[in-house]
Formats: sequence, C-alpha cells, structure tokens
Amino acid sequence: MRGTLFQKMAKQLSDQILDYLAEHGEVNSLVLADVFKENHQKIIGAIKSLDAVGDLITTQQILEKKWELTSEGQHVVSYGSHEAAVYNAITNDGIPQAEIMQKVPFAKIGFSKALQAGWIQIDKSTETPIIKKKIESIKDVTQNHLKDLAELTDRLRNDYKKRKLIQEVIIKSVILGKGPNFTTKVEKLETELTADLIMNGAWKTKKFKPYNFSAMGSALDVGHLHPLLKVRSEFRKIFLEMGFTEMPTNNFVESSFWNFDALFQPQQHPARDSHDTFFISEPCRTTNFPKDYLERVRKVHSEGGYGSLGYRYDWKIEEAQKNLLRTHTTAVSARMLYKLMETGEFKPVKYFSIDRVFRNETLDATHLAEFHQIEGVVADYNLTLGDLIGVLYEFFKKLGITQLEFKPAYNPYTEPSMEIFCYHNGLQKWIEIGNSGMFRPEMLLPMGLPSNVNVIAWGLSLERPTMIKYGINNIRDLVGSKVDMEMVYNNPICRLNKVSNVPSQKKSSEDKKEKSTLQSQSQMHESEPCAFECTGKFEKQKLVVFCDPKHPMKFLEPLLRIVKPHIKIFIKTYVHSTVQDYTKNLFTFCSEYQDTDKTESVDMHLTIIWKKIGVDPIMQLPGMQRIMGEVNVARYLNRVIESYNPQLLRYESNGVLYANRVDCYLDKVHSILHSNAYQGIHRKSRYVMGEHMSIVDIFLDTLEKSK
Repeated sequence: MRGTLFQKMAKQLSDQILDYLAEHGEVNSLVLADVFKENHQKIIGAIKSLDAVGDLITTQQILEKKWELTSEGQHVVSYGSHEAAVYNAITNDGIPQAEIMQKVPFAKIGFSKALQAGWIQIDKSTETPIIKKKIESIKDVTQNHLKDLAELTDRLRNDYKKRKLIQEVIIKSVILGKGPNFTTKVEKLETELTADLIMNGAWKTKKFKPYNFSAMGSALDVGHLHPLLKVRSEFRKIFLEMGFTEMPTNNFVESSFWNFDALFQPQQHPARDSHDTFFISEPCRTTNFPKDYLERVRKVHSEGGYGSLGYRYDWKIEEAQKNLLRTHTTAVSARMLYKLMETGEFKPVKYFSIDRVFRNETLDATHLAEFHQIEGVVADYNLTLGDLIGVLYEFFKKLGITQLEFKPAYNPYTEPSMEIFCYHNGLQKWIEIGNSGMFRPEMLLPMGLPSNVNVIAWGLSLERPTMIKYGINNIRDLVGSKVDMEMVYNNPICRLNKVSNVPSQKKSSEDKKEKSTLQSQSQMHESEPCAFECTGKFEKQKLVVFCDPKHPMKFLEPLLRIVKPHIKIFIKTYVHSTVQDYTKNLFTFCSEYQDTDKTESVDMHLTIIWKKIGVDPIMQLPGMQRIMGEVNVARYLNRVIESYNPQLLRYESNGVLYANRVDCYLDKVHSILHSNAYQGIHRKSRYVMGEHMSIVDIFLDTLEKSK
C-alpha cells in the first residue's frame, strides 16, 4: 500500500516537473525544489525517472562550490567570537583563570586568541592567577567577517577554515531542458516481456525500458569459510596425498585414562592438575574401560613391565576415571592403536587428525584455552628415528617448508622425542613449529602390539600456520569474540605455497602428441631417445645406496634406461668386505653408467654399496637423510625425475587421486617383495594407470621377469 502511494506521488512530481518545464523552459533542479517545496533528492529522483525515457528531457549536471558556516561558526555569529566572549566575561577587577575556563564556552581557544591579540593579560602577583583586561574596548572582527562570507579574502577563508568556523561544500544540481521527444504525457515503459504481452501482440506497440547489461549483480547472502577452515582443508589434502586415514575425533570429552594413563603419563604429572586441564563436573567420572587393558596399564605404571621399571607409585583408578576436556588428540591416537589389535592381527596403518583441544592456558597474543592440534601417526614394523625424520621432511615439504632442524626434547609417552624447528625467512630466525617422537614400549606393548612394531608421531597447531599465512599477529583476532567478520568474508581461499618445479602443461594437442610418442618409445626394456623437449631443470643428485646382495634393486636398471637420454647418470659400485660370497653380477649391475670420463658433468651421481643390511636397501641423501625400502627409494627417484619433466614418469603431477592410486599399488608391491606372493594386482592394459607409464609398471615388469 505504501509502495503504491509512493509511486503515485513520484508520478505526480514527474508530471509537475514536465508541466513546469513546458511553461518556463530550462530550469535548475534547485529552483524546482524551492518551487515545489520538496527535498532536492526527491527532485533528482524524479528527473532520473524522466531521463530514462528516451530523449524526453535533456540534463546537465552542475557542480557549485560555496562556503558555509559550521555549527561552531554559527555560534560565533550568534554570540560573538570565542576571544570576545572571554574578554567580555572579565570584570574591571579581573577574574581568576580557573573561573573563566568554567564560565565561558570554548574558553580555552578564546583565552589563547585573546592573549595573542593583546586584549587580556595574566596577573601572577597573587597565589591564584588573575585575568585582567589589557585594553578598554575591542572590536569583534571575527564575528563581522563570518556574517558576510562572500566578502572574505582567500587568506581569511583559509584561517577560518583551519579554525573550523567555515567549510567548503559542493552542491550538485541538474539543469533540466526539453528533449527532442518532449511531451507532458509520458507512457510507462515496460520492464519485462510477459507471456500476456506476447499472446495478445501488445509487445509490438509497447516501449520497453532498456536493460543495463553491464550492471553488476547483487551479492548473494551465502556462508563464508573461516581462515582456519581453509587452512585445515589444505592440511587434510596433504595427509590424504600421503596415504593417511583420518581418525574420528568427535569426542571432546575424554577420560583421564585415555588422555593420560594409556599414554604412560604418570598420575602426579603437572599436566593433570586443574591449573592446566579443564575437568568436567557433571558427569565427573566414567567407568567404561576395557578391564584387561586397564589392568595392564595399571601394572606398567605401578610395577613396571615389558622391560621397564615403570614409575613405582600407587596407581589409583579414581584418577583414571576423571572426565576432562581432552588436552590433545593423542588420546584419540591411543584409542585407535588399541582398537587396531582387537582383531588379533596387526596391519601397518597411517592415521591423522585435525581437531580442537582444550587447555587451561593464560590468554595472550599467541595462546588460547581452545585451539586445534594437527597429528600424524604411522605404525609399522621396525620403524626408526630416521623414518620419522624422513616422513617429517616429506610432510613439511608439501607445506612449502624445506629448512628443518630437530632438537631433543622430553615427552612422557615418546622416546626419543624431538621438537621441530623451521627457518622463518620473514623473521630471519628459527621458530618452533611442532613436536614429534616415537611412542614408548610401555604405551604400545600393553595394547597388544607386536614387539617389533614401532609408532612414529608428530603434531603441531593449526592456528600458527594460519596466522603466518594471513599475516595475523594476535591469535584473538583469529578466534574468539574479537574476530572481524569482514576478514572472514573477504579473505581468499587458502593456497599454501608448495615447493614444486613441475612445469606447466603444454596445449592439449601437443600434450597428446607427446604422450603417444612417449608410449611408443619409452619401453620398460630397451628404450630409444624420446622426441619431446625437456622443460624443467634437473636438480643434481649425489646419492649413496646400501643394498643387500640377496635383494638387489632390480627396478633401477629399467628406470634409468627411461631417463638416460635426458639425464647424465654416473654409477659407482663397491662391495663391502663383509660380503664373502659375492658374484660378478654385483660389479656389472648398472655397468652401462660406469663411464669414468663423464664424472665431472653428471646430473645424478649414484654410489651403490653392496652390504649385508637386511631385506630393504637404504638410500642416503646429501643432507644425511635416509630413505629405507626399495619402494620408498623408487618414490624419491620418481619425484626427482618428475620435477625435471613430468612426461617422463607420472606421479604427483596428475593430481591427488592419481598419486593415491600409485601409492596404493606401491604398497601392494611392497607386500609382494616381502611375501613372494604375486597377487592382488591385475594389469588391465599395458600401463596400470592407463595411458601414463608410472613407477608401478616398472616394478611389475621387473617382478614378471624374476618369476
């Protein structure tokens, strides 16, 4: 109803403007506002409606600058200048300075101006300063100037503008005239082509309002992801790329048993105090524990066991029953490792979790009582500290962090333990980014895990990398009541800067041609030089491999034949003195790459040392990192080759799903190498992964030859 009335009023105003224009001709919108006693903005709105009708009127925008009084200037015109008000308030005998400051408006400014003009003086002969008149009469020039702004000189205008007594305003108006199609009767323009207009043919005679196709659409009210969720999603992708499985972390309330006791953390540990942990008042306790496991945990704490002396204290079930807000997601890891052995058979696993934890912290710029913990856990046979360091290097490399250092640390449930430091280029110093270690036997063996199974784990916060990514200095600006919602709305999707030398893909036609060339020429047996151009820069490698003579890396020769036309390779072979029953095959292994004349300009310098070390070979990198296992060595070489040119050997450049499938096949190959059972892998075509040859095909071809 109100909308219809408003439209009617607007229409009447438009008609009045047209009638006035027909009678008087060209007119200013300010004049129309005065004539019709309407707000100038309403007049402008009506003119815009008329202007939308083609060539009905002409308009010309006018910008007029004028000076006007501010509210303080109007006060001066009405009551005199501030300095005059101070002068007039002084009696013949004078007045205390404190009294005049309270009595006169704008006294501080007026006192200063009057003193500067020489109208008043300060008598300090008494304890209380007295303000007295210095001259008998004054002329209020400021008030007179402000009464007639048109007569002010430029210098006076600038002076009064600085005193905020006057201000310059810009008045926008429109000169309205008759257009070529001027008329006092306006036909309403149609805004849309309706079904009725089409059916009765009325659209042929109707006039339509023109569409503005360049106008921006209105923003939709949709949800926005918080920066923490964006970074969390990126971390989750990295874990999935590495073949990890996500743990369920929906239980924020844990018992002290799973949060502390199962992790071999003593009951008198300071972290179990109420100053560090939030304990639940209702329900305050839980009694739902696996009894056999509970007894084993109690025994290893109080009496020792599994080769350990334990803590030698009186372990109390009452402490283990206390409910709390979990202080770390490692409690979830303990629960998952225990469930792993419920079937009675151990299977290697890789777990990760990203979720909230709670600690009774003092709030400051970098600490909250509630934050997120990122945790990774790997359980497998005969894992070592070298495996932990290798996995950490690979994990942080995917985050764009390549400079790492490790410092020995102490954790109740890991031994050895290491704090993780990375070099921050912006701060030009090393900063701590996480903690890591190998779970203690006192924690794992009571769960029923085999004695030769080790578990490596690491954790870091989600908030710190998010703060670095978005340039946030105070964590309370990221989480909590001080969060700026505009920051949530406007921040882009997170993209962590990953280290990669993989070149961009060529055009589809050229790419298909190169793929067909590669498939026809890159055989897994004798290969010919490929016809495509190398687009990357090969990062020189100097590697040392310790290999058992009984289990040589058979995949290496077909792999090197593929890259030989593009990468200069030199291999040196040594046989350790402990190897007595060696054969000549050890010296002829990869003999085609043992040309001593090319040692100075090679891209890959590989030293193979035949030594009795067990089943899997060990590769040592220049930075003293070690990679154990034939499959893991192949993964490393695959990444190095792919960074040079992804067309040679596909792995991670085809996306996460492709890399996950390759990892899945490689895990099966690893099982074959250790079980001598060729099953579980079915080759649908020449290449397992479709049109691309991968490291999996090289392994399978080698296995088929060795059968």
